[in-house]
Amino acid sequence: MNDLAFDIASLHEAYVKGFSPAEMVDLVFARLEAANDPGIFLYLADRDTLAAEARALGTFDPSSRPLWGIPFAVKDNIDVAGMPTTAGCTDYTYRPRIDAPVVSLLKEAGALVIGKTNLDQFATGLVGVRTPYPVPRNAVDPALVPGGSSSGSAVAVARGIVSISLGTDTAGSGRVPAGLNNIVGLKPTVGALSTSGVVPACRTLDCVSIFALTVDDAHQALSVAARPDAADSYSRSVPVGPLGDIPPGLTIGVPAGPDRKFFGDETMKAGYEAALSALEGMGCRLVELPFADFFATADLLYEGAWVAERYAAISDFMETSEDSLHPVTHTIIGGARRLSAADAFKGLYALQACKVKLAPVIASVDMFCVPTAPTHYTVEQVLADPIATNSRLGTYTNFVNLLDMCGIAVPTGRRPDGLPMSVTLLAPAGRDAEIARLARRLHAAAGVSLGATGWPLPPLQAPGEEPADGMIGVAVVGAHLSGMPLNADLRERGARFVRAARTAKGYRLYALEGQDPPKPGLIRDGKGAGGIEVEVWKLAPAAFGEFVNAIPSPLGIGTVELDDGTTVKGFLVEPAGLSAATDITAFGGWRRYCETAGPGLETAATAS
Repeated sequence: MNDLAFDIASLHEAYVKGFSPAEMVDLVFARLEAANDPGIFLYLADRDTLAAEARALGTFDPSSRPLWGIPFAVKDNIDVAGMPTTAGCTDYTYRPRIDAPVVSLLKEAGALVIGKTNLDQFATGLVGVRTPYPVPRNAVDPALVPGGSSSGSAVAVARGIVSISLGTDTAGSGRVPAGLNNIVGLKPTVGALSTSGVVPACRTLDCVSIFALTVDDAHQALSVAARPDAADSYSRSVPVGPLGDIPPGLTIGVPAGPDRKFFGDETMKAGYEAALSALEGMGCRLVELPFADFFATADLLYEGAWVAERYAAISDFMETSEDSLHPVTHTIIGGARRLSAADAFKGLYALQACKVKLAPVIASVDMFCVPTAPTHYTVEQVLADPIATNSRLGTYTNFVNLLDMCGIAVPTGRRPDGLPMSVTLLAPAGRDAEIARLARRLHAAAGVSLGATGWPLPPLQAPGEEPADGMIGVAVVGAHLSGMPLNADLRERGARFVRAARTAKGYRLYALEGQDPPKPGLIRDGKGAGGIEVEVWKLAPAAFGEFVNAIPSPLGIGTVELDDGTTVKGFLVEPAGLSAATDITAFGGWRRYCETAGPGLETAATAS
């Protein structure tokens, strides 16, 4: 079992075949010993206690405990009961009595805490070397920085020591280390995961992030841990939809050619362009957008308000124990002493101006694809120029939390020199599942092994093979199609795209009169010669009820037969609504009709 892959599916399959959680614990410690890297963990759980906790899990039960027997690590600015929290500063150490809620939820789901991982001190940095402890070694190439601030958490996953790990992300700390170590880094919507029990960096922006070997595993952990927390004033309810296939025709915003920054790394540039070609091969439409205002937003993070916020988080400790800080950390956070309250407000005003200016740009596409990091740096390069190199690593990450976006970093291949390539998908808050769906497709298309382990990526489960989930399917035929003006009605209710399909023969499609936005009507009269294009989405029962309740006459929900013989609930029109309608059956679907119809209709139908 020494070569047992630690993605959740593989580990659970091994448990079904008789592998035990106690054996898993032995394997974790064997792999940690083989890694021979004292910089990964700052504290390890007692091995005997951990083995006892593993045995106490009882009978294998992934239905009620979806993370049953899954080993995970926790960044050492997140509390684990009985384990010291240092935030990367020895003199700051305290020992909490209770778990942070995010840790507690993973434990309740059956996961086992292996230990606390190293970090850039007080989560200030993207390089992973700003620590008084040994620096974790990049899992792919030890000459390179591991990325920060969640360095140890990323390396622990990339080496296959744990299945998942928790980090934090304020400026990119949950994405950059993932990209530099060939793993998945999920930065959820701010507030989706509680930050109670987390040593703050910038409380208004902080996220708990998730590192994993696969997108499915990261999403599984998010689904378990995304719960509102009344004790966290920045917590909010963020529904986490299930994974599935991507809808057709996604529009992906990318930096316009002149705005792409790789700081002379032509290999990284070529890798990014290859990832964009892969997206186009999946049917996505790339939209080049100016990125100067995104970069201007990113620059705000280490100016004024947010430097002051970092100082506010540890000001009492810093005033009494200033010499305990890492020199670079001290320089950055200490700079807040020169700031006034007026400087902080100026920063807030500048951010608001950026948000207003960028809102229509963000709304113009379904999501964005950017490089996770523009280049790789060696430890030697970073130590020689710690501020500039760190800033460059945050080129495509620093603006994300400021603009209230979610993101997921995903491997997209290896460069000719063997170093990892990664891109990050971004979308407005609450669309975590949508970017994850595309990320898993990108990961599968890359054909890379998991982290630095050599383990192959498990095959994606086909949409038709998904287990029963209690959700209700609905076939949409017009304004609720992907990219159409009412598609948001589905997405805002947590709907999941299942597949594109066609109706059975015998249906007709009409362009209805007097509808705003324009809508079609589907009716079965037994005379239609060909199938009509539809999309099948799924909604939770309560959301389905809300959705149906909002449908205006003459439309309604009935049973639609598809060309594969299956049936699904779907939009139909009352015969009385066809008196002034135009038969558009010959177009085969609403999207095709809109593309060839007169001016105005196409614009309205393709707005998103």
